[in-house]
Amino acid sequence: MGNLPLGGPLAAAAVVGRHPVVLEPRWHQGRLFWLEQRPGEQGRTTLMGRATPTAAVMELTPAAWNLRSRLHGFGGGAYAVGASADGATAVVFSHDGDRCLWCLELPAAGTLAAGEPRRLGEPAERAFAGGLIDGRRSRWIGVMEESGRDQLVKVPLAGGEPVPLHQPADFCGYAALSPAGTHLAWVEWQQPFMPWERSQLWLGRFTGAGGLEESRPVTGGEDCSVFQPLWLPNGDLVVANDRSGWWNLERLAGAEQLREACGPTGTQQALLWQPLLPMEAEFAMPQWVEGMATTAWDGEHLVAAACQAGSWRLGRITLPSTGDSPGVWKDIDLPFDDLASLQAENGRLVAVASGPTDGSGLLELDLGSGAWSHTPAAGSPPLSVEAISRPEALWFTGHGGLPTHAWFYPPHGGARPGAPLLVKGHSGPTAMARTGLNLLTQFWTSRGWGVVDVNYGGSTGFGRSYRERLAGQWGVVDVDDCAAAAQALVDAGKADPGRVAIEGGSAGGFTVLAALCFTDGFQAGACRYGVADLAALATGTHRFEARYLDGLVGPWPEAKPLYEQRSPLFHAGAITCPVILFQGLKDTVAPPEQTERMALALSGNGIPVEVHLFPEEGHGFRSGAVQVEVLEATEAFFRRHLAL
Repeated sequence: MGNLPLGGPLAAAAVVGRHPVVLEPRWHQGRLFWLEQRPGEQGRTTLMGRATPTAAVMELTPAAWNLRSRLHGFGGGAYAVGASADGATAVVFSHDGDRCLWCLELPAAGTLAAGEPRRLGEPAERAFAGGLIDGRRSRWIGVMEESGRDQLVKVPLAGGEPVPLHQPADFCGYAALSPAGTHLAWVEWQQPFMPWERSQLWLGRFTGAGGLEESRPVTGGEDCSVFQPLWLPNGDLVVANDRSGWWNLERLAGAEQLREACGPTGTQQALLWQPLLPMEAEFAMPQWVEGMATTAWDGEHLVAAACQAGSWRLGRITLPSTGDSPGVWKDIDLPFDDLASLQAENGRLVAVASGPTDGSGLLELDLGSGAWSHTPAAGSPPLSVEAISRPEALWFTGHGGLPTHAWFYPPHGGARPGAPLLVKGHSGPTAMARTGLNLLTQFWTSRGWGVVDVNYGGSTGFGRSYRERLAGQWGVVDVDDCAAAAQALVDAGKADPGRVAIEGGSAGGFTVLAALCFTDGFQAGACRYGVADLAALATGTHRFEARYLDGLVGPWPEAKPLYEQRSPLFHAGAITCPVILFQGLKDTVAPPEQTERMALALSGNGIPVEVHLFPEEGHGFRSGAVQVEVLEATEAFFRRHLAL
């Protein structure tokens, strides 16, 4: 589809359903690997690769391979690549068809010619993710979740069953192998806390036989969290820690030379951590999935993505020479303000990047010359650059009178009093509204809608205290902030007060339903796989989020009255506007029963309600055809009920 003329409305099929999603790029010996999730193949994810910068792209795992991990229900970290003991390259991946690890062997360098993958173990009800290749010992090391427990395990590349290395008290992930292969670092956390609320960095030393000994926490813990351990070539260990109130980078010098990790509480070694770059910026993200990375070592420098005021930027950090001096940040000038999955090797960096006029895709950067290329997964945007609505920072007074942030996208032709407004509440709820080109947003702005994407209290990207605004206040702060963002735009003459809709999925779906129950500023709502009954979520959701609501609402069951007070299902009678609901019948996070009960309650009250159920979908819709149906149905529903 060519570029649309200025003002042309985007078709749903040009926005969703046919464009792949790029995930988890990796360098190895000059070759580039990445995952490609394909909506047109029911969300199948395949491994792609390129042997040299000028070589053709190859698909290494054609159908019916599906590289997907179901660890903790959200997955990520579905493959690892590294050198095996004989010098060849091993790619170990989790195949969703049988939930097993498989190994694909490649020559040492220069080509991607490969044989058939071979299975490393027998099928079982378990999940693998977040792995790495320990080439010296010819094995994969990563996380295995089985029977409701996490374990760090090793699996021989020659094949065999997993062998435990370490049993955490609850959850673990994000393992990192030291340069000499003598130590392993990883992150642990325990319920009722989520990893971005309270987590610890652990360090263990390998024995001569390849087991782990003297495993101890070395930083993190009470009232702080850690993100992405990264080893430097000299044996120093770097991690993001939010003990200062911001996820800033810290370094433990000589971590690989430690004979013992530390004492039982980690206090001895915590004293040796050196802040690298104190600043009011976030060098981390909430760890929903494995494989996340915001820092990388390119062979000479530390490269990092930092988020300030909701916008990401890339920079190089010159490390301090002494423990009492700060590092130096130097911006890398690029037209991208949404960055993730940083990886680097020999002066070259790769990341998943997007910007206000560039869709998400692979960014490749030569850190020496500054030359870069960007390959959007969806190709060129299906509209002219001039027709793209750019995000405008909106600061408004939110819940409790606090300054709160959102991104406002004016409708085509500019903001005006009579324009309909779509309020978006992101999922998580610990996530953030991002600024990379989102064709879903452009779908609405091309039709004359303004869109406001709200970073309500609880969002990441603004420091720990901003995240903690949602503590015990889910269903209050997020709702108030979404309503306040809409009102701020109405007051500024940028939206029609009689044509304001709200939409969201998952946690954002809960915010939609709660906003329709407890505020009166919205005239329609669209909810995708949302939460209607908090008590049912607290008692029936999967393991990873089983205690999440303790911090967002209150401890269960002691706070049961509060759960009922906040649950839209028990206040459906307060909803007076039309609602459209979308639900996957295989959803284990927000079970279908909640959507079905909400629909019955609304229809029983005479409220216009429309329900779309998808038998083969889970939490989040992977099928391209389903994504198109959802968008078209939402637009038609709003158009009909808002008289557009």
